[in-house]
Amino acid sequence: MEQEFGTVRLRSGHHMPSAGFGTWNPEAGPMYEAVRHALDIGYRLFDTAPSYGTEELLGRALRDSRVPREDVFLTTKLPRGSEHGVRDSLESSLRRLGVDYVDLWLIHWPTSDGTHIETWRKLI
Repeated sequence: MEQEFGTVRLRSGHHMPSAGFGTWNPEAGPMYEAVRHALDIGYRLFDTAPSYGTEELLGRALRDSRVPREDVFLTTKLPRGSEHGVRDSLESSLRRLGVDYVDLWLIHWPTSDGTHIETWRKLI
């Protein structure tokens, strides 16, 4: 049975699914199957991060599915401590996911010392 999820229109004009599937899980086998099942029932937003260790697994599950990349909204994160290697971090995530772009890239655990502002500027 496929789920019907609504979307939220972002200021950029893009649409983001209103429900998503988080991929933090230390066990690769069950997570791969869970992602495949989520895709089968209609999930189209997936959240991951380098620290979760699931970017490669998520990418493989997406490639193994019949769901086109443009129909999936991918979110990943800039790891804490990567403020000086923003571009390298993004390129590493893209490589692990096996995609050309992510739809949303977040700062994972922004610091309270103000350095997150400069990091944010590097993201754009």
